[in-house]
Amino acid sequence: MRILEIREKSVSIASEIANAYIDFSRMTCSVVAVVTDVRRDGRPVVGFGFNSNGRYGQGCLMRERLLPRLAAADPESLLDEARDNLDPFRIWDVMMSNEKPGGHGERSVAVGTLDMAIWDAVAKIEGRPLWRLLADRYRDGRADERVWVYAAGGYYHPGKDIRALQAEMRGYLERGYSTVKMKVGGAPLAEDIRRIEAVLEVVGEGSRLCVDANGRFDLETALAFGEAVAPYGLRWYEEAGDPLDYALQAELATRYDGPMATGENLFSMQDARNLVRYGGLRPERDVLQFDCALSYGLVEYLRTLEMLAAHGWSSRRLVPHGGHQMSLNIAAGLQLGGNESYPDVFKPFGGFADGVAVEDSLVGLPDLPGIGFEAKADLYAVLETLLD
Repeated sequence: MRILEIREKSVSIASEIANAYIDFSRMTCSVVAVVTDVRRDGRPVVGFGFNSNGRYGQGCLMRERLLPRLAAADPESLLDEARDNLDPFRIWDVMMSNEKPGGHGERSVAVGTLDMAIWDAVAKIEGRPLWRLLADRYRDGRADERVWVYAAGGYYHPGKDIRALQAEMRGYLERGYSTVKMKVGGAPLAEDIRRIEAVLEVVGEGSRLCVDANGRFDLETALAFGEAVAPYGLRWYEEAGDPLDYALQAELATRYDGPMATGENLFSMQDARNLVRYGGLRPERDVLQFDCALSYGLVEYLRTLEMLAAHGWSSRRLVPHGGHQMSLNIAAGLQLGGNESYPDVFKPFGGFADGVAVEDSLVGLPDLPGIGFEAKADLYAVLETLLD
């Protein structure tokens, strides 16, 4: 068997929303299709992938570096030992050949996008859902049939007032979510406190609300914000400062007793290791949010999980960023703590398979080969354009 072709293109996921750091008015996303010579039901097996929101499409990097390396490789070198399926680890090594260590930026997104499509193809060739394949390979067959999810929203938007924010959060509760997240740091502290208190009127208690500053604060502001919200008992206080400012994170941990969350903008096992070494995070209460689609893919994510276990972290403390089906499969198959969800933004890439209901912030996964994109009609319609 072999890879016949890899196709990619960029699509727009632009919207008027903004967090504390960026707006999404020009946001793009790469989508890829890995076409194999394996056939099922008369059609070639195709693995699909895309990158998470917040980082732009990476087509140029793929075309200039990664795809030529895969095309030049001996097809046999990309297969597993049985020679009956693709080997994501060997493919990863080929993509990363002749790349210097460090500088984990945009290339991690390009590799992660292709890695997602490879794993989708691998699971489809085996005829199993990816979550089940992962459980069998790495968890002795143990998997979570249902995954905890929370609704991420509360973005800043032109003309969006307190009542509109409350209506948004009320809508998440009506759709079965028990926990929600909102953006902070894009307004003065007093205004953000009013927004938080308005949302608490809807959700009822602080343990059902997360807040996300998207790395906006310096140390003084992060501490002041933490002091202001401490009485609310929030589910977590997310990404207060720059993702690589481990000293800020560590100082905040000495002054803020509530749970903190970070990691979505760290794109390698090495950066994740530095975070747990030097960021002052507490394995019994804090949350790590590494997103495989942005950080070299599942191959690297497995290395990160191994490193975290060696540092005393349970996989249950991981709740990936991104709100996509790849992370949902990983959360179920590797028994993580849950997964982010975007019910109303970044469509059609966020969310779950059609007809999957959220009940008390829990969702199940379809019993379909691969990641399950085919069960999400609006997303699959976009992915299918790669095959036209």
